[in-house]
Amino acid sequence: MRHIRPLLRPTFGLLTRQLSSAAANVQIRAQEKIQEIDAKVPFSDHLIDSFSRRHNYLRISLTERCNLRCFYCMPSEGIELSPDGKLLTNDEILRLATLFVKSGVTKIRLTGGEPTVRKGIADIIGELNNLRQYGLKSIGMTTNGLSLHRRLPQFVDNGLTHLNLSLDTLDPFKFELITRRRGHEAVLKALDVALSSRLASVKINVVVIKGLNDSEVLDFVEMTKEQPISIRFIEFMPFTGNKWDQKKMVPSSELLDRIRAKYPSVQRAPDELNDTARSWLIPGYQGTFGFISSMSDHFCASCNRLRLTADGQIKVCLFDATEVSLRDKMRAGASDTELLDTIGLAVSGKKEKHAGMQDIDVVTNRPMILIDHPWRNATRNKGIATVGRRMIPWLPSLFMNPSTSMTNLRLYSTKADGGLTHLDEHGRASMVDVSDKQPTKRSATASGRIYIPESAYKLVTSSYPSEDSNHDKHNVNAEDKALAKARRKGDALTVAQLAAIMGAKATSTLIPLCHPLALSKIDVSLVPEQPEEESADARARHSILCTATVTCEGKTGVEMEALTAVSVGLLTVWDMLKAVAGKEMEIGEIIVTRKSGGKSSDFVRSS
Repeated sequence: MRHIRPLLRPTFGLLTRQLSSAAANVQIRAQEKIQEIDAKVPFSDHLIDSFSRRHNYLRISLTERCNLRCFYCMPSEGIELSPDGKLLTNDEILRLATLFVKSGVTKIRLTGGEPTVRKGIADIIGELNNLRQYGLKSIGMTTNGLSLHRRLPQFVDNGLTHLNLSLDTLDPFKFELITRRRGHEAVLKALDVALSSRLASVKINVVVIKGLNDSEVLDFVEMTKEQPISIRFIEFMPFTGNKWDQKKMVPSSELLDRIRAKYPSVQRAPDELNDTARSWLIPGYQGTFGFISSMSDHFCASCNRLRLTADGQIKVCLFDATEVSLRDKMRAGASDTELLDTIGLAVSGKKEKHAGMQDIDVVTNRPMILIDHPWRNATRNKGIATVGRRMIPWLPSLFMNPSTSMTNLRLYSTKADGGLTHLDEHGRASMVDVSDKQPTKRSATASGRIYIPESAYKLVTSSYPSEDSNHDKHNVNAEDKALAKARRKGDALTVAQLAAIMGAKATSTLIPLCHPLALSKIDVSLVPEQPEEESADARARHSILCTATVTCEGKTGVEMEALTAVSVGLLTVWDMLKAVAGKEMEIGEIIVTRKSGGKSSDFVRSS
């Protein structure tokens, strides 16, 4: 061997020089390729901020509307939607998108509100797909998936490449609690369609909230075992009207500790450049999971995102209230050069990092639904709700139905400083002092439904004939007995209407801290509803819609009176029909739909 080694040295040296030369050639060719791409799609200085961050990712909100009412996204009192004329048109969206892509943006994500409720969204995706010639590489969408499964194939055909699906729980009941709407099954169906499509990436966004859905984290992780899916756990973030409390937030580090306890082999997965999520995987599992820790461990240093709101404002940071209107510039006749200068001015003002958890602006910054929508084993008896900084048990399901917001209940209205108006400085219950207020005309309308089986529906929509005297009373089955018992109570809807009116009048005796009011008028209607014959929705059911409008001349509002009227009216229907359908009925969707008068502005809930 000693004689062979000297002979090998020249050959080994030659091989090393050849490999080194080959590597150098590869490096040169790679640099030439990068220069060639840069020459075709130069990156504009207007998209580089004062901290040298290159912003190549644009999130475009297509609409402020949403078909869900997630409490962490939309204020419980609702939002005032911009008039259609204030929103960007399709042509304006495409003009701005083209300008951004030609300046260096390679990734566009469509958001909302809920982007699928925007008319013409499929055409918008198709037009954006034409921007690939200028350097656009991906078109993503963040959606709640409620009405997605039938439309997704067309979106993919038109150019959609990435999908983020918001799903905060695997429990249908908690889904209704969080979103104030039904549709859990529809979202899961959309997920199945997405996983069977040719999308480059499918992710699930889970907003984690302590005491509500943090016990499901391991269930979500287990979804990655058989499916090539990415689960992203998002820390609960503060926005206007969502009652953010640090006590509700579960730090990502704590979640990771829980996951490690069950899966000790968990290991880091490679992160995409500028990715907001720190990704992890379990060996042998097809998918990954990650954490978006905007609150506990921000990623501002690598932020490459810009946001365009539905009404045409550019936001350079999710948590910065500063906005610049590109819509107004366009409509004033600005050229592309002038628009780019405006964009550059906004980007140059981006701060090094957003404020800490306690200092984030939730007063002048928009609610989440008006920026964009990145998101969405307590039981009915064990759940905990947080108001201000006090933990209180969930109210009875009648009033804390997923469609019932806390601020609709006067008992839990809040002070300007965030405290509860019905608590004194010592935390004891106290009636609000309205002595300094001037009486004004006030009105409130509330509505709710009771879902009933078809047999009960036929009973309340038919007349109540007298019993046949010749009827053989000894040959009556149980169903006939139940029907007869229900008929003896009288007309269910008329009795319920009277009960609702009486309930509104008795509100101050039922709710301890409500002021007694001299009501001017109470209108109550109960309307039977049946599913359309052509409806393919298996969840469609017979129901009775109760609507109550209460008016007064007083110093405080009448939302509670309207809510009480609806609640008592629906409970009365239940009592009238329980002999026929006691195990099958369900009361829900009790909400304030509109109010007027008083110091606060008039409110109309969007449909």
